Amino acid sequence: MPFWLVVLLGLIEGLTEFIPVSSTGHILLAGYFLGFDSPGKTFEVLIQLGAILAILTVYAGRLVALVLALPSDPRARRFVVAVLLAFLPAAVLGAGLHSIIKTILFASPLLIAVMLIAGGIVLLVIDRLPLEARYTDVMDYPLSLALKIGLCQCAALVPGVSRSGATIVGALLLGTDKRSAAEFSFFLAMPTMAGAFAYDLYKNWSLLRVDDAISIGIGFAVAFVAGAVVVRYLLDFVSRHGLAPFGWWRILIGGATLGALLILG
Repeated sequence: MPFWLVVLLGLIEGLTEFIPVSSTGHILLAGYFLGFDSPGKTFEVLIQLGAILAILTVYAGRLVALVLALPSDPRARRFVVAVLLAFLPAAVLGAGLHSIIKTILFASPLLIAVMLIAGGIVLLVIDRLPLEARYTDVMDYPLSLALKIGLCQCAALVPGVSRSGATIVGALLLGTDKRSAAEFSFFLAMPTMAGAFAYDLYKNWSLLRVDDAISIGIGFAVAFVAGAVVVRYLLDFVSRHGLAPFGWWRILIGGATLGALLILG
C-alpha cells in the first residue's frame, strides 16, 4: 500500500471521526475511487485506534478525575453508567450484523452517497429548528436520555450516516444543547470505537499480514494527530457555528460522489 495513501486515509479518519460527516463513509469512498480495498475492510476500521487514543489524550485529565470520583460521587457513577448504557444498543446490533455491514453496506458507494446527502439535509434542518435545551451538562443526562441517544447511534451502522451525527442530532431532538450533545458524543465514542476495534481485530486477525500491520500503524499515527486537533477545537466550533457547515459539506461530497458514479459507471 503506497505511503501517501496510508497517510491520506489516516488524515481523513482523524479529521472526520468526531465531526458529523461520517469518517467511515469518507474513507470507504476514498478507497473506492483510489482503487484501495483492504481485506475485510480491516484497515479502515483498525486505524480508528488512533482517533480513540486522541480523544483519550485530550480528555485524560477529566477521565482521571472521573475515575477518582467514582467511589464517593453518585453523579460520576451515574454518568459512567449512562455512557455504558448508551453504548450497548449499537454494540449488540453491530456484533449481530457485522457480516452484513462489512460485506454489503460497506461495498456500496451509492448507499454512502445517498446517506451523506440525506444526513446533510437533516443537519441543515436541525440547525434551524428552535429547539429548547433542557440539559446543558453531560453529567446531568438522565439514564433514559442516554439510552435513547444510544439507540440513535445505531443508525450509524449504515456507512455515510455518521456516528457523531446520529448521536448529536438525537441528543438535540431529545432536549440537549449543541455543546453538551457534542461532548456526550465524544465520551460515547470511547467505548463504541474501542469495541468496534477489538471486535474487528478478533474477526479478521487471520487476514492481517506484516505489511498490513505497518500500514495500520502509520495510519493510526496520522489519525491520532489529526483527531487530537479536531477534538480540542470542535466543541467551540459547534457552539459558534452550529451544524450547518457539516451539513453543506456532506451534501457536497455526496453530490460529487453521485456525479462521479454517473460518469464512471
